[in-house]
Amino acid sequence: KQYTALLATENVEISFRKDAVEEIAGIAATVNEKTENIGARRLHTVLEKLLEDISFEAPEKKNGKLPIDREYVRTKLADIAKDEDLSRYIL
Repeated sequence: KQYTALLATENVEISFRKDAVEEIAGIAATVNEKTENIGARRLHTVLEKLLEDISFEAPEKKNGKLPIDREYVRTKLADIAKDEDLSRYIL
């Protein structure tokens, strides 16, 4: 909800489908298993990585609606989940 509210300040509306939430949680858990387990803090950093492009481009997407689904999550976070070395940098 924090990211939804933050992007709303730029008139960008994001919504997370249930399958996206499940995928995000799964990726965060996998990264925690492969690297240091930092619990829910990992979820925060995974969300930051997932939404960094949207956040950066938000001023240009005013009045835009962006649904986040499982496929979007997999596309944006595929490298993190697969690459243990890269996962270490996602605190």
